[in-house]
Amino acid sequence: MTIEQLNAAPAAAAAEALERCCGASAWVRAMLGARPFASAEALHAAADACCAALEERDWLEAFTHHPRIGDVASLRAKFASTARWAGGEQAGAAAADEATLQALAKGNDDYFARFGFIFIVCASGLSAAEMLARLEARLPHERAEELRIAASEQNRITHLRLDKLLREDA
Repeated sequence: MTIEQLNAAPAAAAAEALERCCGASAWVRAMLGARPFASAEALHAAADACCAALEERDWLEAFTHHPRIGDVASLRAKFASTARWAGGEQAGAAAADEATLQALAKGNDDYFARFGFIFIVCASGLSAAEMLARLEARLPHERAEELRIAASEQNRITHLRLDKLLREDA
């Protein structure tokens, strides 16, 4: 999809495309209102501005649009519209040994129990061991600090996915 196609798309189609980048409905609405975008740089600047306006409930909504790291079943089922993107982002988990996958599963459970939302990390280029290390390093955080970090990671993912959106064939 080109910038021109995103700008010209009917609101429903543009919303669907943008939701694949960030699942917060407030972000999607704000991005729709920011159209037209003059360039990819303007799209990314608008994404940052719209992210800056999000509240906790919006971030929590965005997080629900991600599978747990290494959760292949969720990638196939619930997240079919972003499975290809998320699968590539989580490629490091696919190559992990069983012990690391089990530790990730337990860590994800512990994280969710502590914070009330799934572990969000921009996993592109990270091995499963690196993802696990980041998860374990973040577990001692206070909830407010962890929400801020998770939101920052979501923003990084959003930018990667915006780039993927612009590279997709129309």
